[in-house]
Amino acid sequence: MAQVTTPPTIRLFNTMTMQKELLQPSVPGCVGVYVCGPTVYSYIHIGNARTFTSFDVVVRYLRYRGFQVRYVRNFTDVDDKIIKAAQETGEAPVALAARYVELFREDAKALHMLEPDVAPKVSDHLPEIIGIIQKLVDKGFAYASQGDVYFSVSADKDYAKLSKRHLEDLCVGERVQPGDQKREPLDFALWKAAKPGEPAWESPWGPGRPGWHIECSAMSAKYLGETFDIHGGALDLIFPHHENEIAQSESANGVEFAKYWMHCGFLDLEGAKMSKSLGNVVRLRDALQRVDAEALRFFFLSTHYRHPLSFSDKALADAEARMEYFYETLRKVDERLAGKDFGDGPLHGDPHRFLAEFEGAMDDDFNSAGGLGALSGLFGLMNELTDKPPVKDKALVGRTLRALREDVRKVSGVLGLFEDDSGAWLLRRRERAVRERGIDVAEVERLLGERTAARAAKDFAAADRVRTTLKEKGVEIMDTPAGTTWKVAAAQG
Repeated sequence: MAQVTTPPTIRLFNTMTMQKELLQPSVPGCVGVYVCGPTVYSYIHIGNARTFTSFDVVVRYLRYRGFQVRYVRNFTDVDDKIIKAAQETGEAPVALAARYVELFREDAKALHMLEPDVAPKVSDHLPEIIGIIQKLVDKGFAYASQGDVYFSVSADKDYAKLSKRHLEDLCVGERVQPGDQKREPLDFALWKAAKPGEPAWESPWGPGRPGWHIECSAMSAKYLGETFDIHGGALDLIFPHHENEIAQSESANGVEFAKYWMHCGFLDLEGAKMSKSLGNVVRLRDALQRVDAEALRFFFLSTHYRHPLSFSDKALADAEARMEYFYETLRKVDERLAGKDFGDGPLHGDPHRFLAEFEGAMDDDFNSAGGLGALSGLFGLMNELTDKPPVKDKALVGRTLRALREDVRKVSGVLGLFEDDSGAWLLRRRERAVRERGIDVAEVERLLGERTAARAAKDFAAADRVRTTLKEKGVEIMDTPAGTTWKVAAAQG
């Protein structure tokens, strides 16, 4: 008889109910996830990247815990911002959007994001979009006006249930667009009549293009069904985008749209929310010229996804230093384990407790910060066992290190960290630091040769003088069982 396993008890914070809830998918063992993807009119900034990385880890962890996940993240490739950007560059809007779709994919890959199962584009789903608009018109939730089609907010008695806003307090603004063809100020466009020089498609209301919100209702229904499990995005999408998605979808289909709503906190730059519209952005592509991709992922994951995160050069430097510590530890452990067979048998203490702590943190609303705390304990034990083992039994120590190293591999698949060869990562880190600090590598190697000769001659005073000289140049020496290596010391201050 097959062993019956207990489903994992993952709790997540639901923006709709403003509390943590047990994840109970509509189909047991299967989770549908829809995340609002980029509007492709420019490079993504690191605030976007933080959101997409957070949901990348959510999907990875759900799969790690045994769920079958269907992950959908769309591309908005038909939009006012795209048209404006195309007018400025002289490109066709569709061509500009297609170019930025590919640039986004390059950036996402550089940051170790998994490809979603489906990455639909608005321009490929006009029949589905027109179909749901027609349903809304037929049911009296939408109306045509001079080639436009608008959703009638007053027809939806549950409108604003996600954002908890009162209609009487809402006013035109905050991405709520005014329009002469509307019946009411809060009504929003489902379809926009064609204008000269803009992309357009035929529809029952005349040539035009979709409004912003309707695309996600149409594409999520096509790939996940009229009701699915998790809908995600950044906090600034709660109103009006996600609010309008709910209104459209539930009015058209008569069923609950999404069971759980997850929203990622803002990334702050000098105390202000990062936004392309505000002009205070750091492009992901530029950030990756300054910091290693895994270090940037570590920075994103070091704070709970729902909390604000402050971006600074010091935060990046701290993240890269921490990743350097992790990779130096892995190099030591891999050198200790290479080519050795420690056999089977007992382990020292309970090394798997750190993996259990990691899973406990992630089960609690995907708390990556807590998970990284558990990981610190795991790496601390690996360093203790390699540097100052508390027991003399080398086989026992080896088996324990082997078990810990395997747990790191499991965590790596969830966090998208520690995926590189430790030696290759450390070499890249050193090369970047050498360039930034202007260190003469040939001079360092010459001095290391003098030190090796002095140590061979047992002239330890001379060897120490070389170490001091290198330290003054910003170089730290490390003597390992595999030989002497060096790195650029952390900058002071």
